[in-house]
Amino acid sequence: MAQYMSPDGTISVPDDLTLTSFLADHAEQEEYRAAYRFVDYSHDADGSIEELSWRSLATASNAVAARLRQVTAPGDRVAILAPQGLHYVIGFFAAIHAGTIAVPLFVPALSGHAERLRAVLADSNPRVILTTAGAAESVRDMLRAIATADRPRVIAVDAVPVSLGQNAIHIEHTADDVAYLQYTSGSTRTPVGVEITHRSACTNVAQMILAGRLDMGIRSVSWLPLYHDMGLVMIMFPMLCGGQITLMDPMAFVRRPYRWIRQLADEAVHGRTFAAAPNFAFALCAERGLPPAGEQVDLGNVAGLLNGSEPVTMDAIDKFTAAFAPYGLPATAIKPSYGMAEATLSVASIAAGAAASAIHLDRSALAKGHAVPVDAGAAGGVSLVSCGQPIPDQWLVIVDAASGAELPDGCVGEIWLHGNNIGRGYWGRADETREVFGNKLQTRLETSSHADGVAENGTWLATGDLGVYLDGELYITGRRKDLIIIDGRNHYPVDIEATVSQSTPAIRDGYVAAFAIASKPCDSGSGTAGELLIVVAERAVGSSRMDSAVVVEAVRAAVARTHHIPVSDFRLVPAGTIPRTTSGKLARQACRAAYLAGEFC
Repeated sequence: MAQYMSPDGTISVPDDLTLTSFLADHAEQEEYRAAYRFVDYSHDADGSIEELSWRSLATASNAVAARLRQVTAPGDRVAILAPQGLHYVIGFFAAIHAGTIAVPLFVPALSGHAERLRAVLADSNPRVILTTAGAAESVRDMLRAIATADRPRVIAVDAVPVSLGQNAIHIEHTADDVAYLQYTSGSTRTPVGVEITHRSACTNVAQMILAGRLDMGIRSVSWLPLYHDMGLVMIMFPMLCGGQITLMDPMAFVRRPYRWIRQLADEAVHGRTFAAAPNFAFALCAERGLPPAGEQVDLGNVAGLLNGSEPVTMDAIDKFTAAFAPYGLPATAIKPSYGMAEATLSVASIAAGAAASAIHLDRSALAKGHAVPVDAGAAGGVSLVSCGQPIPDQWLVIVDAASGAELPDGCVGEIWLHGNNIGRGYWGRADETREVFGNKLQTRLETSSHADGVAENGTWLATGDLGVYLDGELYITGRRKDLIIIDGRNHYPVDIEATVSQSTPAIRDGYVAAFAIASKPCDSGSGTAGELLIVVAERAVGSSRMDSAVVVEAVRAAVARTHHIPVSDFRLVPAGTIPRTTSGKLARQACRAAYLAGEFC
């Protein structure tokens, strides 16, 4: 970690350090040792392994970078629209190595996200698209809707002559140059591109190493999409810290979750191993990912499994821990975490030696902005999983968004962030960048301020997330834009969605969207417009014979009993109906728009 640390122990990325600074050294020192591995399950149920050595990665990256230098200028955008695999890795690092700005995206064949892809391409305006020979035709088909003169050039990574990479590419970079644009998931709005600098990315990887007490050179396994911030940062660990990562396609995991477990165990044979996944993956593995009878699996060397990207539940954590404890999984392995694209990725996580834990808060007090602990079995209690503490050199304050004043522990407010891992702003959106990234704390707490160490004129990122500190632990309560306000009381969609999921076995757990729509004066009965609660839920597998009227009644009764509010309208829809982002999150605002457009009738 010496290259990332200053003498006082803080993280300090040198001004000339970039994401590919160590590529040549790795190629010289490690040469033919595998850096990136991909397990291909498309033709073999047991998977066929493809490996990319440091020498091969350097040669291929240099070749593609040299080709890019022929048709681009520094700062041009280069979009990666390649299938999950080693060519994606080469394309991403080659674009950065060439001095262009990488835009990690996905192939047009990704179901249900063609509109998002077109919007992001229009926003980033890439000069070149990097893909593979096998996916090139689908990319060109998509581009036919663009005027010929405005179309980006399409280059297949696997068709670039290796001979172009015999000589190393040397481009003048600084740590504060933009390395790539990370487009947000679009769970609450149209996706925007976060400008991630080399300093931001290098800092965040160093923060994660320190927070998790991970080894330089640690191995990892990931099925996460490489266009998603969590999946993308995972491939930076080998590049910046040495080590090795094994990749697989997301659908290979979803179809057979045990594949992830098997690869974790295989890598753990060589030493400490870590990985990351959203909450649903842990529940899925507990249900469908257990080793076949008689197969030997040892997970004792799994140092940490980050659980983030979506609301974390103790139910999923407990099920996973219990399911894999017989195979040596440490009780402290799962690490509930909080992060976001605007902060590169990681923001907070529980301590390396800590086990996941939850607290129960009084629902009525929480609706008024106060965290009041209650017993686990108390009526009206809300369970929230601790996200621990901010990672090293990351400042996180809870703020009254209206006044800009720091709130004391126990009060719910908007989460604001400060640190070198924060992105530079939003691509092409100066006004929104100032609004989100350029905030100033108007007042700080006189004692126990979480802003201590940040200059008075320091700027803060307003995340749009709501959270609270309690007894030194951070808890995430929801999103400001998703907050449902009925009769002057705040209600969190995640809380309502959990109640609906548990109300009847006819509803798919985790596939519920709760949101509000404006009511007319006559609807509210008070002469003034307010908000009405709408709930859309997907049917569980095998529940088609259950009477819909019974399901509706169970949902209405559960929400009224637990939250003391009426469900104005409830729609039970087939599986796969509720819109989700490319990273799998519920897209509540998109669901709301679809409802208002009459798509769930």
